[in-house]
Amino acid sequence: MAFRYGEYHDGPDPLAPPYDVRAALDEMGDAILSGSTPVHALRDLLKRGLPGAQDRRGLDDMLREVRRRRRDLRERGRLDGTLEKARALLDKAIGQERAELFPDPSDDARFRETTLDALPDDTASAIQELSSYDWRSAAARQTFEELRDLLRREVLDSQFRGLRDALANPDPEAMERVRQMMSDLNDMLDKDARGQHTQADFDAFMEKYGDLFPEKPRNLEELVDILARRAAATQRMLASMTPRQREELSNLINQTLDQAGLSDQMRRLGEALYSRRPDLAWNAPERLTGEEPLGMGDAVTALEELADLTQLETALRQDYPGARLDDVDEAAVRRALGRSAVDDLEALKRIERELEEQGYLLRRRGKLELTPKAVRRLGETALRRVFSSLDAGRRGDHDQHDAGAAGELTGSSRAWRFGDEQPIDVVRTLVNGVRRGGVRPGGGTRTGQRTGNGAAVRLSVDDFEVAETERRSAAAVCLLVDLSYSMALRGTWAAAKQTALALQALVASKFPQDAVQIIGFSNYARVLQPDELAGLDWDMVQGTNLHHALLIAGRHLDRHPDFEPVVLVVTDGEPTAHLMRSGRSAFEWPPSHETLELTLAEVDKMTRRRATINVFMLAADDRLKEFVDEVARRNGGRVFSPSAERLGEYVVSDFLRLRRAR
Repeated sequence: MAFRYGEYHDGPDPLAPPYDVRAALDEMGDAILSGSTPVHALRDLLKRGLPGAQDRRGLDDMLREVRRRRRDLRERGRLDGTLEKARALLDKAIGQERAELFPDPSDDARFRETTLDALPDDTASAIQELSSYDWRSAAARQTFEELRDLLRREVLDSQFRGLRDALANPDPEAMERVRQMMSDLNDMLDKDARGQHTQADFDAFMEKYGDLFPEKPRNLEELVDILARRAAATQRMLASMTPRQREELSNLINQTLDQAGLSDQMRRLGEALYSRRPDLAWNAPERLTGEEPLGMGDAVTALEELADLTQLETALRQDYPGARLDDVDEAAVRRALGRSAVDDLEALKRIERELEEQGYLLRRRGKLELTPKAVRRLGETALRRVFSSLDAGRRGDHDQHDAGAAGELTGSSRAWRFGDEQPIDVVRTLVNGVRRGGVRPGGGTRTGQRTGNGAAVRLSVDDFEVAETERRSAAAVCLLVDLSYSMALRGTWAAAKQTALALQALVASKFPQDAVQIIGFSNYARVLQPDELAGLDWDMVQGTNLHHALLIAGRHLDRHPDFEPVVLVVTDGEPTAHLMRSGRSAFEWPPSHETLELTLAEVDKMTRRRATINVFMLAADDRLKEFVDEVARRNGGRVFSPSAERLGEYVVSDFLRLRRAR
């Protein structure tokens, strides 16, 4: 059979990824290189959404829609609609009865009028007293029955969304079925509490009463969640009313349930739901400001949706410790924003998931970290930014993809070893394959056509040889970066971090034989590993302990005695702390004589190691100028005063100058 493959034209390519995960990392990298942490960078990316990812909405767009929906719901109506309608029907029934009694001159008619006059103002109490009243007017009796049917439907609808329509034309059989459903439901919950419930029990229940549950739950857990959220919304509706309204409506609910024979079953259900979902806001009041009176069922539905939107807003904000997109309930998103929002959320989840699965992000002990793979890419990005700011015509500053990383070619070759980065010697590799007997005469293409009179050579790993290059002199590089609080206050910390990443990437790519060490210092100094550079933040402490940083740098140089020493210092202040013999840091402002003396002593040791110290100062303080001038006088190094925007350019250019000089 013949197959033809081509571009997919029937809509978007179903096999194409909806986004480029590397582009997602680059989007995060912009924030990280500007001083943000990986957690905040990922959060900002998910809030914005990834450009070009099929126009998927970010979390901020969803949040705006959720807040608009909440505002619309609050302005939809007011909660006392059932009370208002019940009072209107009660007044109508009383008026119809009075109209029937007025022409009658009998004492019985006067007695009945007296009974009507003595009715309490409270709607629930008036209905309770009239429940045993023998109506003279047929129209009044019909209106009162209409009132009781209304209350029955509204009360049950506040607990079960589907019962209002099911009881639109109530009859004894319908009410008996509701009572039986409530009994079976409570029995099923009791059985589940004893650990005896099965999915078959639930399926049998839904087969019998499924028409009363329009949400179509798939298991008992989903059914409990549906009923508990609605029961909690009913309690919030009562808590949102005035005390008088709450008392009247509570009495109406209790009367209605008593008359329907459902009081005990509803009490059992309420206790079971509360025990299973105590996390719901059962008694939190909610304010509705609309003018339209809402029935009890509609008011409960509105409050239920408001609770969903409130929880959804909290999850979408992602501003709590350990927040993840998996915390966002897809069912709540579907109910509030529709199916398209679920697709948008899933696209955002895939970004987060793919960044972890493809080895760019690592979640360790609840903390999000960048992997070495991600740091390398961010370092390359930082290095490209630095090179883009350098003069285009300067030697060594442009990209050169066809050059080896270890020097000029010598003309000789050797067998390839795992980890070699030298270029492959193609001629010697093919000759080795031919000598080994890996030739297949009459080789052809995959279609079976001959390729002239040529032959195919099958290569093995042992056939490969690499071209040898001249050995470059190796350097021991120390970059000392100030992490003190003042770096953040002056807005220079982001530039310092980007510079450290760029230098790390430069050494790894162009000078792999060099030994580079990044040292951060504030009140203490510490060695910074490449995989923690991008997620590094400044230290909110007092102290600029250059003395400790030079001590650590000196040990690094001593471990590489045959390497050329390179020491670069990035700081915005003179030393204000030193390391005591006890190992504790001593801070003093203005700098003490002991701090300056110990720091300069380490500078002198660097000089004896033939290590030139070049200082990049990011502030113009007189004390800092005086100190770095003394360092330059003692050591012979140079002093630079770049702006924060050009720090990376200065450091990388100076490093390249030193390496060329070596």
